[in-house]
Amino acid sequence: MSIDPPYRADVVGSFLRPPALKQARADHEAGRLDDAALRRVEDAEIARLVAKEEDAGLQLATDGEFRRSWWHFDFFGMLDGVDVVTLDHGIQFAGVETQPRGVQVSGRVGFPEAHPMVEHFRFLRDRTNVTPKFSIPAPTVLHFRLEQDALTAPGYGDREDVVEDLAAAYRDAIAAFYDAGCRYLQLDDTAWGYLCSPEEMRKAAARGIRTDGLAERYAALLNESLRDKPEDLTVTTHVCRGNFRSTWISSGGYEPVAEQLLGETRYDGYFLEYDTERAGGFEPLRYLPEGDKTVVLGLVTSKSGDLEDPEDVKGRIDEATAFAPLDQLALSPQCGFASTEEGNVLSEDEQWSKVRSVVDIAADVWR
Repeated sequence: MSIDPPYRADVVGSFLRPPALKQARADHEAGRLDDAALRRVEDAEIARLVAKEEDAGLQLATDGEFRRSWWHFDFFGMLDGVDVVTLDHGIQFAGVETQPRGVQVSGRVGFPEAHPMVEHFRFLRDRTNVTPKFSIPAPTVLHFRLEQDALTAPGYGDREDVVEDLAAAYRDAIAAFYDAGCRYLQLDDTAWGYLCSPEEMRKAAARGIRTDGLAERYAALLNESLRDKPEDLTVTTHVCRGNFRSTWISSGGYEPVAEQLLGETRYDGYFLEYDTERAGGFEPLRYLPEGDKTVVLGLVTSKSGDLEDPEDVKGRIDEATAFAPLDQLALSPQCGFASTEEGNVLSEDEQWSKVRSVVDIAADVWR
């Protein structure tokens, strides 16, 4: 087993919201619970979650994103110059649509010194005996999610005008989390999953995104964001294909983006979803450079409670070693269990069975 992140047995980050937390958030939304009371419930439930993560045998702990409604909009809405707004449509998944939310850039994009999620990390840091891991959305997600009419700030004529300030904001964010003691940070990213899908690329072009060379431009944006990353900070990414109430968005193997994503970005590790045939084969792993970078194979689905056969998972890990060394591989669930507060369609007991299975399988594979 590994002593540094990403760990041989890892998790993407989000967990099903417990009933007490769901009730507290509903009461807060209805005005029956004030901010301080909601915070107390969140604190208590995060402390319980961390204890469960440690008890399951993980070498890391997350806060489950228990203070968020969305995995990305909450963070973006706390940036300078960015507002979360109500649209006339949501994000279309397979057979279901999310709440109609989007982002609007109404001022210069920046990372404020008092961004609340830095304090969220500090709370996690002080509640665990293992490595505290924190997840935020990648800058590419904000760029990709902008609608054509979402840029109202002076000086931003189109999406590309935002890139320089966006990268600077993420450099400030990385520095702020590092100064707070974070040594394991993850940038969650749906954009690369969209780039794997010809259908989603057609939709992106229709929304006004210049898709030619987009993988190269996103690699450059990420590298500018990671430019000043301290040597002892591990930054990984999770390439998500959509995770809302156990549904999905994009299909297509990693081949169209593997060279740019694995070979050119300055990430230390990559959480790649491999729980269905929609992700294609392991051949794109050949672009993983030899050395310290790790691919975390998402072979255990978070979208259902059906438990995978450990031997089947071990067999797939063995298949992956035809294209990347075993010592540069790890294992995790394919995504979080609740990328939004609604959560996926499985029980808490099933969720923890999945986590324990990942830990057990990893212990057998990487003795």
